[in-house]
Amino acid sequence: MRLYTVHGEPPREPAGPEGWPEPKSRPPILVPERFALWAFVFGFFWYLAHRLWWEALALFVLTAAAVLLLPDPASGIALVALHLLAGMEARNRQRARLARQGLAELGVVAAPDLDLAWFRLMQQRPDLVKAAP
Repeated sequence: MRLYTVHGEPPREPAGPEGWPEPKSRPPILVPERFALWAFVFGFFWYLAHRLWWEALALFVLTAAAVLLLPDPASGIALVALHLLAGMEARNRQRARLARQGLAELGVVAAPDLDLAWFRLMQQRPDLVKAAP
């Protein structure tokens, strides 16, 4: 069973008098709570693909410093450690980016896969998932 954190805008009351269009709301985002294997393998490129610019830059600088400044056996160990850290922290960095964008953590869903997580989210919190117009 995997855990997914749900990030999104809390449900809003319609603003203005009747007849005004409701403000557009984004669907919630589910972030899995697990080790990011692709962030471990591809590190810098994974962070760029997920729009984590500062984290990608930090990983690049630390990798370059480890390669250029450390002796040969220590640089290999340092690179593996950096990539392990990148894989373990990747999902937390995603959550931090969503919080910076103003999307609050609205809950946690437990499910074996992403499809069932969406299904359970729709059952538990139908106010978060609206049908597309």
